[in-house]
Amino acid sequence: MTDQRQDDAHQHAKDKRVWDTYDHGIVRVKVPVPFPLKWVNGYILIGENACTIIDPGLHTGNAEIVWQTVLRELQIEPGKIEKVVLTHHHPDHYGMAGWMQELTGCEVCMSREGHELALRMWGEGETMTEALCGLFARHGLTEDKQREMREHMRGFIPLVSPQPSVRYLAEGDVWQAGRLRFRTETVSGHAYRHLVFIEEEKRLMFCGDHVLPRITPNISFLPDEDPDPLDSFLQGLEKLSRHDAALVFPGHRDPFTDLRGRASALRQHHEERLEAMMKRLDEPSTAYEVCRAVFGDELSIHQLRFAMSETIAHLVYLHRRGKVGMDETGKLIRFVRVRAG
Repeated sequence: MTDQRQDDAHQHAKDKRVWDTYDHGIVRVKVPVPFPLKWVNGYILIGENACTIIDPGLHTGNAEIVWQTVLRELQIEPGKIEKVVLTHHHPDHYGMAGWMQELTGCEVCMSREGHELALRMWGEGETMTEALCGLFARHGLTEDKQREMREHMRGFIPLVSPQPSVRYLAEGDVWQAGRLRFRTETVSGHAYRHLVFIEEEKRLMFCGDHVLPRITPNISFLPDEDPDPLDSFLQGLEKLSRHDAALVFPGHRDPFTDLRGRASALRQHHEERLEAMMKRLDEPSTAYEVCRAVFGDELSIHQLRFAMSETIAHLVYLHRRGKVGMDETGKLIRFVRVRAG
């Protein structure tokens, strides 16, 4: 990055005020991403002697500058950051973890399964690109789109590098950040073994991307992972709705209060999405044909990857409940509605 671009990025971070504060020593940082979402929420939990960061974001030059600016403005020396905790392995949350570890010497914590997926996607000898493009091919994605998809997926490798050394967190693990004491829970559907952090005394929840205000989390079917991610996602909504959270800190958009109301709205959204797909299956169709019918033809390759994974997740959900048939005998997999009687 040139000196002028660095100066511009520093000024942008200062002018936009990319961080804001909440009670209990919580700081939300809007870490920029080069996608329509514009930013991902990173969080600093400030203690008397040490700080913890949750989900530092995607590794870009602008993100580095934002973090450097925020830490300087908050007068946090890099050595004061003792750990980075990741809700899940998606690059817009995981990508800065290795950079932050090199900057601060901190430990990085995430689920074992999430780390394994990160390595499948971006580690040395990664296998997910070919596996996912092969899955999409069976579901009707055209060869030209497959070529674009391979290039797109491998383009994330520099955005998640360097890879961090990781310590694993699992269901029930308890950890401290300043005066806050979190219990770890796991959910799946948006990301396999996604972690959620609950502070029961203060009634706080850091939910990553499992529950988002105003937008719907993507539900992704991936090769050799969760066999029914939409069902897992809905079960996760039910699990989190049992908590009496007064304030929820999500991965995108702003912190919110009505966890149960938002979970109910997300359930309704997926009921409507399932019905919309059912209506497209009077004749045998591939997932790609259903994807185009539901999501349209004007998707970027980035958006198409999410749309295809979500379409397959919904069709698998319907098939496992006997509402659509799935024909795997030919070169392409096709789905068709099962008529009652």
